[in-house]
Amino acid sequence: MRTLFQGGHLFDGESLGPADVVIEGDRFVDVGSDLDADSSVDCTGKTILPGLFDAHVHLALTHVNIWQILQTPFSYRYYEAMHNMAATVRAGITTVRDAGGADLGMKEAVENGLILGPRMHIALSMLSQTGGHGDGWLPSGASADFLPSYPGMPSTIVDGADEMRRKVRELVRAGADVIKVATSGGVLSPRDKPTHAHFSLEELEMLVAEASAAGIWVMAHAQATDGIKNAIRAGIRSIDHGIYLDDESIGMMLERDTFLVPTLVAPRGVTKAVEAGAQIPEASIRKAEEVVEAHRDSFSRAVQAGVKIAMGTDSGVTPHGENLMELTLMVEGGMTPLGALTATTRTAAELMGMADRLGTVEAGKVADLVVVDGDPFDFDTLGDRVEQVWMAGARVV
Repeated sequence: MRTLFQGGHLFDGESLGPADVVIEGDRFVDVGSDLDADSSVDCTGKTILPGLFDAHVHLALTHVNIWQILQTPFSYRYYEAMHNMAATVRAGITTVRDAGGADLGMKEAVENGLILGPRMHIALSMLSQTGGHGDGWLPSGASADFLPSYPGMPSTIVDGADEMRRKVRELVRAGADVIKVATSGGVLSPRDKPTHAHFSLEELEMLVAEASAAGIWVMAHAQATDGIKNAIRAGIRSIDHGIYLDDESIGMMLERDTFLVPTLVAPRGVTKAVEAGAQIPEASIRKAEEVVEAHRDSFSRAVQAGVKIAMGTDSGVTPHGENLMELTLMVEGGMTPLGALTATTRTAAELMGMADRLGTVEAGKVADLVVVDGDPFDFDTLGDRVEQVWMAGARVV
């Protein structure tokens, strides 16, 4: 069966204009005008987009209220994750890079059709040094881990190059599609600072070498300037957050073709969670407030310099399903609306190594598409105007 989407506008991943689209099976087969098919979808007044990407989510994390997390039964997170996955797809996000929390069972449940969810690349958990961003140790002796270890989810506190080698191999064995490492402190961790670099260059080079041997890339939670530079020097593919970029690190990203995944909405999400009553350590609240302006400035300078930018939200820190609010902040930070849409389609697909089959609407590519009512550049309301979502030629929303 051939299905024709007709009468609307198409953003194909590069430009926006009137065009019709035909899908057959799980593929796009034609784009243009005067096309024929067995059935049709009227897209008058609507815009067709490629399936959207979010390159930094936490599908198994529903909120950042650490006290509530500590009192929630372990298995409850799986049922929350099901809702988070469905909310993500309803927002038009058909592919994600899960930066910690989703495991191989969650990914396979989606692939096998047990539950509705986006196509997933999973990091499992985040490599952290002792006392680093992924270490939930508290002075009381308790642990405030957002992402606990369990069978299929290796512990990822690691020190030294030899330990790094072994831990990467454990993550690959457990199903990781990408390796995530914290090369700096962060906002939500209790005993570190976003301005401090973590791991030595030797440790990071070992990490990248082991990941490369397994045929996968590395993503870095990198907020501190020195942590960003070490990640770039080691050959890490993406800098996620990038709060304290300087001119030298931006130049290094351009030279090494390193991607930026800014997650501008994340610090604001912490503030909003506190306003809604979430119990978060005072140190984390203070750090969230401190980084907002630096984050915005770093992003703006990266945009002006021409750094490759892929959209990511850190959803879980913010509510799942509200992913497209990141596009508003990207435009406020200096991206054109067209550039922001490209960041959540073609560029994100390139980052994840999927540009040969996803990220644009072209004949021969996998038929992921989103139909939205009205102006696709009105990002403030875009998520509310998603009317249809198709994945691999099947309507899922």
